[in-house]
Formats: sequence, structure tokens, C-alpha cells
Amino acid sequence: MGSRERLRRLGVGGAQFGLVATFTGFLAFPFYWMLITTFKQNNELLDRQSNPFFFHLAPTLDHLSYLFNETMFARWLLNTAGVGAVVVLITIVLAVPAGYSLARLVGGFGQQLGIGIFLTYLVPPTILFIPFSKIVGGLGLQNSLWALILVYPSFTVPFCTWLMMGFFKSIPQDMEEAAMLDGYNRLQAFFKVVVPISISGILTCVIFAFALVVQEFVYAVTFITTESRMMVSVGVPTYAIRGDVYFWGSLMAGCVIASVPIAILYNFFVDRFVAGFTVGAIK
Repeated sequence: MGSRERLRRLGVGGAQFGLVATFTGFLAFPFYWMLITTFKQNNELLDRQSNPFFFHLAPTLDHLSYLFNETMFARWLLNTAGVGAVVVLITIVLAVPAGYSLARLVGGFGQQLGIGIFLTYLVPPTILFIPFSKIVGGLGLQNSLWALILVYPSFTVPFCTWLMMGFFKSIPQDMEEAAMLDGYNRLQAFFKVVVPISISGILTCVIFAFALVVQEFVYAVTFITTESRMMVSVGVPTYAIRGDVYFWGSLMAGCVIASVPIAILYNFFVDRFVAGFTVGAIK
């Protein structure tokens, strides 16, 4: 029985390792493909006889040089980072207190209102960009990054409010009541007791909002036309695709540079991110 049990455990362990390795390879493959394409020469990229998974010619920096020297890629990165930081700040300032208020509403009204707010996040951007265009035009924000700062919270705030509402519901109200018995008012109890133990949910909102700003395309291409004000999601495909010619090396280089910081951010806070989505930080 002992040898059979060991064989069974080895089999289970091997199956688990194989499953994890398969999923890891599947998820890591896009990054590998972008990275190897970034440093391949154009002759090799266009050669159908070469193996696309390995280098056959010496790696090159021409694609990165094109991005930074022939386009305003560095400016696009700064635009994206600036808009993302402001949108994240607005989202946290609005979503955290809104989620807390909805979580503490007595009865089912808070739950229904939270679901209603979340449903606004599900409205497709292709439907909303026409009325948003009228609003942006009326405010005189055409071709301005402030247009994106105005529009993006319209779908980051609803989702993050719904997310924080579920997170705050998992926090026992007894903790706040105990703090208020010690002399705190409701606002002090919120900032000194509730917020510190809600960092997982707040970080989840930060990562979600910033990632959405980086990858959003419809509003960025609708409201911004000047090259110096473009977001990275619009600038790279605009200047790395000429007619029916795709500069794959430059496209992949832009994708790598834009996605790696977010991937690193996810990895640094993956435990808190998972806890925020699963509401697993509070038992």
C-alpha cells in the first residue's frame, strides 16, 4: 500500500505540475512572442522559411530606435502615465466612500443601487462616445487630455464602487462601533479603522483603473488628434501601420514597453489583488 500511495502522489503531483506548466506557458507566450519580435530584423520577420520562435540573425535595436527617434513614443508614454494617475486618483476619491456608503445602507436598497451602478459599467463604449463627444465639445475640451480625464472615470468609478461595496460588506460593523465607543466619529473610524484593512480592495481598484486607461482605444482615438497629445494605445498603431504595411517589430516593441510595467505591478501586488477580487482579506 505504501508504494501504491507514493505512486499515486507522484502521479497527482506530476499532473498538477503539468497543468500549471501548461497554463504558465500559455500565459507567458504572448510576452515571449512580443519580446522576440521586438529584436528581430525585418528580413527575418518577413522570411517565411525562418523559424518564428528563435533568432536566426543577430538581434537588432532598430525597432526601438524607430519608436523613440522617429515617433513621439516617449511623449505618448508620459501622456498615458499622467492621465492614468489622475484617473486613478479620481476613481479612488469617488469609489471608496461611495462603496462604503452603499455597503452600510440598511436593507436591500444599497444592494440594488450597487447593482445599478455596476450595470452602467457594462454599457459598451461604442454607444457612449457619441453623447460624450457632445459633452466634450460643449466644454471646449476637444483634442485635450482633459477630455479623457473627464470620460474615463465614467466607467472606472462604477466598477470600483461595486467592487469596494462588496469588500466593505465583509468588514464587521462591530469594528467601527468599537472605534466610535473609543471616541472616534464615523469619519475618523472610516479612515483609521476601515481604510487600513481595505488596502487589498483599494489596490485592486488602482490596478484596474490604470490598466484600463493604458489599453483603452475608442475614446482616445475619438477625442485626441494631435500627435503630441496621443495616448500610447493610439500612437503606436497609428505610426507603426502605414496603409497595409505593418511594422511588426515596432508594434511589438510598443506593446512590450506599455505592458511590462503593468505586469510588474500585478506581480508585486498579486496576493492583494486576488484578495481584493475574492474578498478574501477579511474572514
